[in-house]
Amino acid sequence: MNDYLVRAIGYGGQIRAFAARTTETVGEAQRRHSTWPVVSAALGRSMTAGVMMGAMLKGDDKLTIKIEGNGPIGPMIIDADAKGDVRGFVQNGQVHFDLNEQGKLDVRAGVGNEGFMTIVKDLGLRDMFSSQTPIVSGEIAEDFTYYFATSEQVPSSVGLGVLVNPDNTILAAGGFIVQIMPGCEEQTIDALEKHLATIEPVSKMIEKGMTPEEILEAVIGEEGNVQILSTMPVKFQCQCSKERYGAAILGLGEQEIQEMIDEVGEIETQCHFCLETYNFSKEELQGLIDEIHAQRQERLDN
Repeated sequence: MNDYLVRAIGYGGQIRAFAARTTETVGEAQRRHSTWPVVSAALGRSMTAGVMMGAMLKGDDKLTIKIEGNGPIGPMIIDADAKGDVRGFVQNGQVHFDLNEQGKLDVRAGVGNEGFMTIVKDLGLRDMFSSQTPIVSGEIAEDFTYYFATSEQVPSSVGLGVLVNPDNTILAAGGFIVQIMPGCEEQTIDALEKHLATIEPVSKMIEKGMTPEEILEAVIGEEGNVQILSTMPVKFQCQCSKERYGAAILGLGEQEIQEMIDEVGEIETQCHFCLETYNFSKEELQGLIDEIHAQRQERLDN
């Protein structure tokens, strides 16, 4: 089954909901970064939340999430857009802890329970929307729930889960976000809270083969009359390219590029998100200097 996301409403539009299966997407991140189980769970939960938040955007809008706790895994950065594409990076991928008291991966110990989560939304406007909230749990889902309540003033329930195989590969990953809309009736909130208190962990539901649609039915309940509005494929997708790195090197200026040529002759760049490498030969670096000269001459001519 390929990864995908669903958007839905329940109780006649009193709540809106998102659910996603991200097993392959998180698995791709795990393979690229060789993360160990605790880190895989932390990064996978964050990427799952990110792709659902991306689905709340429109068009070419995109967002970046930075989770920087006081735990040993270091900062995590997630990029997502409105089209189901997501990528993630973590500073320290090989961190290990014993299972916690509940017999689960100790994500809190890896992330830390102090620090900040920063959300930056690029909505195609002159200024980007940026908001920062403290890490209240380190378990990720609770931290996103707190973000929605405080920064967006939208009461939400966020469920995220990642199961890891003994060989460190990803067995199951996914999540849901359910949000209360303005004017929601108290009995609706009460019914939703009852379901949320009794449902299985998200990762267990996915492991059992439940689809995102079935997850939302379990979360919202039969009486909520879940209505699926749309579905969207989800995948790990990096936006890096040699052209982008070339443009970044170009921005360093002629003097610094010339120093690269004189000192090392060629350079190798690597994307933090996907670990793809891009080599620039001495001739290519000289070509960038020639481009700077051409741009300068064009400005003089105009």
